[in-house]
Amino acid sequence: MKGRIFRIAPSILSADFARLGDEVRAVIAAGADLVHFDVMDNHYVPNLTVGPLVCEAIRPIATVPIDVHLMVKPVDRIVPDFAEAGAAIISFHPEASEHVHRTLSLIRDQGCKAGLVFNPATPLDYLDHVIDKVDLVLIMSVNPGFGGQSFIESALAKVKEARQRIDATGRDIWLEVDGGIKHDNIAAVAAAGADTFVAGSAIFGEKDRGAAVRRLRDELKRATMNA
Repeated sequence: MKGRIFRIAPSILSADFARLGDEVRAVIAAGADLVHFDVMDNHYVPNLTVGPLVCEAIRPIATVPIDVHLMVKPVDRIVPDFAEAGAAIISFHPEASEHVHRTLSLIRDQGCKAGLVFNPATPLDYLDHVIDKVDLVLIMSVNPGFGGQSFIESALAKVKEARQRIDATGRDIWLEVDGGIKHDNIAAVAAAGADTFVAGSAIFGEKDRGAAVRRLRDELKRATMNA
């Protein structure tokens, strides 16, 4: 774990949308490394959130990369829209694509980093065939569709397996975890192999957004020192 670069990615799904610009500025000022942007279509997942126009609206104030997580089906039609709207990273679920390799190539062709997302019950076997096209692996530690869910402990074993697969490639592939990340479990997730942490209610559920980001980062520093 020592020497690994850790990244905090606040999920604006949990932000106050009436003051979204201020929320984005606050977490970036607190040291957020990414802005995580959850896109749900009420089809692949049972909820409806935001689209490219909101991504485009926050782009001028997002001085860190926008990390777009597509929970939509089909995927390919919407990828260019988010690339044009300012996404730096676009991740999708393999079950939502007819041709996973093609979708990964499409994202990279748009100038974005390409991520593959694995639900709690989705095996990592897809990586056997496309890991050379992947820039980020996202392990879901909740079932996608709603914010504020509790961390599924079995995700830790999947994170460990994903870390082994990534390390075997010798490539700089980020390993992100999303779902139920809190100050009291982020160290265990890091120990399992993650380097990028999506946090929603753990940050936006606190009055002081900056203090919440710093608390998560302090836990990561403490875990690194104790490793």
